[in-house]
Parts: sequence; structure tokens; C-alpha cells
Amino acid sequence: MPTTLTPRERLLRVLRKEPVDRPPVICTGGMMNAAIVEIMRDTGHTLPEAHVDPQRMADLAQDVHVHTGFENIGVPFCMTVEAELLGSEIDLGTLECEPKIVREVFPSVGAVAFRDVGQLVHTGRIEVVVQAAHRLARANPDVPVIASLTGPVSTAASIVDPMTFYKELRKNPEGASRLLDYVTDLLGAFAERLVADQGATAIAVGDPSATGEILGPAMFEAYTVRYLNQLADRVHALGAPFIVHICGDLKSVRRLLPQLRCNALSTDALVNLAALKRDFPSITTMGNVSTFALQWNDAGKIRSVTRNLVNDGVDIISPACGLSTSTRLETIRALTDEVKNGGG
Repeated sequence: MPTTLTPRERLLRVLRKEPVDRPPVICTGGMMNAAIVEIMRDTGHTLPEAHVDPQRMADLAQDVHVHTGFENIGVPFCMTVEAELLGSEIDLGTLECEPKIVREVFPSVGAVAFRDVGQLVHTGRIEVVVQAAHRLARANPDVPVIASLTGPVSTAASIVDPMTFYKELRKNPEGASRLLDYVTDLLGAFAERLVADQGATAIAVGDPSATGEILGPAMFEAYTVRYLNQLADRVHALGAPFIVHICGDLKSVRRLLPQLRCNALSTDALVNLAALKRDFPSITTMGNVSTFALQWNDAGKIRSVTRNLVNDGVDIISPACGLSTSTRLETIRALTDEVKNGGG
């Protein structure tokens, strides 16, 4: 192992299951981004403007990397890029409030209009994210640029009324699968554009609507595992690593987790990553500093929580989910500094 590793080399070595000097500390972007109000006010690079302009997105992502100490650069700053592209009504939010879906475009799986993916992937805010990722990769050759996508189930549930969609997973599995094939194809094409020409280093996926708590084990295996693996295979064919975040309590689907063909699995704070690592050595663990703690506890508490994760052998240290925009920079720096100081 080299005596000194760049952040990019360190992360890639971990994702390849190679030895490193210490765990990387990252925040992937998308549902797990660190564009907090404090940084935006200090730098003048702000949301919602950075959602729609590639240079502003790149500038804010660079600011987040520099100020927080996270050893990656992550784009975008929301989970609405795909939903907006596919027709849902989006509110881009404010400085303090993240974007949200105002109205799903389709009332049911059967009503979905299937458009040409090859054309779609060159439209909408996909262009903003792709351009930002490539600019950041060129400007930061030693820092991993992580591009975050919304997972297949969550994307589908963002364009079809969610309650109807969940019912149709059971009642109309053929129609639901057709929709999931469609959105997974779009996500794969989006990933291809992000990674092409030495762009994004890795692809991360957050799929908060695809948890075992929501779907149960049978549908988690039939839909979450199946479609995340379809996307993983496509990303791996590009030569890029694939990181997955699954929200919630994983107890009901724990036995299924090794089936996920991801290079790292990120979890919520309530998951015991040391036990997960012990029981499933094949899983590269990522997480899981509580975002509630990051918002409400002091720096000393965050250092203690982080130290425990490092000492437990967690492979990649990261917040457990999306950070509140009101999180203080002081507590984020306590997290990142503790990892860099060895967690001891």
C-alpha cells in the first residue's frame, strides 16, 4: 500500500476491497448532500440557483468539499432531477428548503407515457448535472466526484402516485415491472453520460422508497434488489463503482443484502454496521453518523460517534442520511477531522 493516498485513490481502493491507511470520509450528494445554509451564506453560491446552472452547481459542490472536509465532491443537491425530467411538477425550494415533488405526473402505472430514453437523457436538468460533474472532475483530478441518482423504485414512485404505485407492485406486477425497466434504462443512460470521458468517479444511488419496511422482504427482493442490480451491472460495465444507500431498519431484509451487487452499502444510523460487517464480510460498509445528531448534538458527541465507527472497522465513514440544511459546519468538521485524525 502506498504511504500516501489521494482521496480518489483511497476511495477507489476501498471500493475494490484493497488495503488503505484509514477509511475515507464522504458525503455522496443527491439525497445525502452537505449544502448547508452556513456554507451557502459564507460563499455566496446558493440554492435554488445551483440546481439549474452547471457552473453554479460546480461552484457550490466545490465549496461543500473545501469547507466540510468531506473527501469527495458530490452532485446534484436533490432527488428531483429524474422526476422533473419525466414530467412531475417540482418545487425547487429555497436556500433553507430542499426541492420537493408537488404532484406526480401519472395517476397509475397504466397511464405512464414511455418516451424515448435516448432523447430524454439529453434534456432537462440532466444536462446541468452532467456538465457540473465533468467540470469538477477536470478541476479536481485527485478528488473523487460522485454523481448521485435516484433509485429505480423511488424514481417510479416520484412519477406515479406513490400509494397507487405500491398497490400496483402487487396487483399489476407486469405493468410495474415495465415501468421499472423504463426508469432503470433512463438511470443507466444518465450514468453513462456522467461517467463518460473521465467524468464522475463513481455513481451513488439513494432509493428511500425501496426499503424493506415499505415493501417487505418478498417485494424488496423482486423489485429493489432486481432493479438496483440491473443498474449496478450497467454502471460496472462503464468501469465505475456503484454505491447504494438503503433507508430504514434493514432487519426484515438483512439476509438479502449480500445479493446487492454494489461496491458499498450505506445505511441509516439505526443499523449496527459492525454487526453487519461481521455477519456479511462481503459487504463494504458505509455510514452511518446520525444526521439528527449532526444537527442537534455538539462537536464532542460527533467525534465520539465517529470514533466508534472507525474503531468498529466501518469501511467508509459518512452521514447516515440527508443532512438538514441547518446543520452547523462545526459538527460536520468534527466528523471529518476525527476520521482524518485516525479515530483513535
